[in-house]
Amino acid sequence: MRLIILLLLLVCSLHVYPQAYTTTITNFHTRFDVAGEAIDAHDGEIACFDGTYYLYGTSYGCGFEWGNKGAPFCGFKVYTSTDLVHWTDKGALFDAGTAIWQSRCDGSTYGCFRPHVIYNRKTGMYVLWINVYDNSVGFRVFTSHSPAGPFTETPVPRLAVNSDAPVAGLNNGDHDTFVDTDGTGYIAYTDWRAKGAIVIEKLTPDYLSGTGEHVKEVTPGQTEAPSLFHRNGIYYITYSDPNCGYCAGTGTSYKTAPAPLGPWSAGKKISDSSCGGQPSFVSVIRLKDDVMYLYGSDLWNNAAKNEALGNYYWAPLSFGPDGAILPMKCMEQASFTLAAGAAGKQQDNTTTDDRYMSLCDIGGAVQRRQSFTATKSGTLEKLTYTTFKTGYPDAGLQLSVTDAGGKILSTELIAADSIGWSPGNITIYPGIKVKAGSTYQLLLQSASTKGCYGLEYSYNGNGSAYSKDNGASFTTAQKGKLKYQLFINKSGH
Repeated sequence: MRLIILLLLLVCSLHVYPQAYTTTITNFHTRFDVAGEAIDAHDGEIACFDGTYYLYGTSYGCGFEWGNKGAPFCGFKVYTSTDLVHWTDKGALFDAGTAIWQSRCDGSTYGCFRPHVIYNRKTGMYVLWINVYDNSVGFRVFTSHSPAGPFTETPVPRLAVNSDAPVAGLNNGDHDTFVDTDGTGYIAYTDWRAKGAIVIEKLTPDYLSGTGEHVKEVTPGQTEAPSLFHRNGIYYITYSDPNCGYCAGTGTSYKTAPAPLGPWSAGKKISDSSCGGQPSFVSVIRLKDDVMYLYGSDLWNNAAKNEALGNYYWAPLSFGPDGAILPMKCMEQASFTLAAGAAGKQQDNTTTDDRYMSLCDIGGAVQRRQSFTATKSGTLEKLTYTTFKTGYPDAGLQLSVTDAGGKILSTELIAADSIGWSPGNITIYPGIKVKAGSTYQLLLQSASTKGCYGLEYSYNGNGSAYSKDNGASFTTAQKGKLKYQLFINKSGH
């Protein structure tokens, strides 16, 4: 009976998408939304409400850099999906551009991270907890009538640990929220003043604050990023072991208990590297004939201060007959049949199956070029190219369309301020005539003396080339293509 109640509380309702759907997740490559832009939601979670999957995370696309006093706070984003592959950008959870939120979370602070959303059946509200460093307790709480927001802030919560600590210090950190089978809410959080020991505390009935009923030192220290879940009468907590912010390849360990407040077992390590990242969440997902515990880790970008290029690893956990989590096997792909799901649809004509990777080198003497063949005669009205910036370029990105011999047919300069730090689409409007079967080139260059502009690169294609001498000569890649999209208006239309 406990398992049945758990499924009702934590997994997707079947009335929205009654048909089972088989889906495949691909790891270790850039994840794009349905518009063809990179997903910019990190250190969060995947939740499922009423048949729809929600991906919550911290945004870095506006240029937030940890420790850079002049860097803005980018806020928190949410994406939705019906198949865990095709994600639609639903925007910000709340307006983070206000003066108060910039003062709380910009680069002059320790930042704000880890959005987690749970649903309270008694109040009918979705409750968002985020980790902050501008108050004593280390958290702020919000509510909304919709899982996609907008969320409205509620009074500052009080927890058993560090609520009276100095304001704006390193008090409490990475957390997870969890709803038990009986509807009781809990928060697992990291106590920085105990050197990274994890605390679990029971929440008030409305999930907006702690009750004071808690257990300290679930882990002995040097840990963070907890995730709390329940399976077959056993409670589990996974966590980063050791703790290492923005590190690529920290371990994942777990403990078990008969109840959320323990007693908790000794820890067991299930991965030395978290498949190249740092653990972020474990989500309960209903399958056609089973329940899946989807593990997620953040594949950080080599501890960069801006993590807009950070990627994701998602794959199911495996369990032994005794309930032990088996050592993780890092999977490039994972296929499973969702109990509630539907095929998503890509809006652009590029494909998530091409397995793009992010590179950044355009600027100064380095240029990039991509050839393409017109599929029909007409006017090339629009061209989109997926790019980003790193390191504060001091000049814009120039996009030119040339003929096969390099003669420029159209050119446009995109200002540096118009390009984000997360891979996104920029659009030019060449307005030139093209002929079916003829070859043309997209030329990318910048006069910037610092930083660089990026590209999304796939080995599943060809036609790309690069120059290291200001375009005097180009080396053609044996295999590879850039991510772009053409819009040709057929002659006579």
